[in-house]
Amino acid sequence: MDKPQTNSTIESLKSRLHQFLETLDSIEPETADLQDIDHLISMIDELEEQMDKMKTDN
Repeated sequence: MDKPQTNSTIESLKSRLHQFLETLDSIEPETADLQDIDHLISMIDELEEQMDKMKTDN
């Protein structure tokens, strides 16, 4: 993978991680339900898939 594409991928990962952190901050622990937790888990899974893809592309 060339450098501009790598930088783009890293920026995309940073953006998704930032979205995850914002979502995590917005959830109230006292009122979080299973759907909220499932959404967070799916976001983590997506980040992991993107990281794995980036590793295999290098």
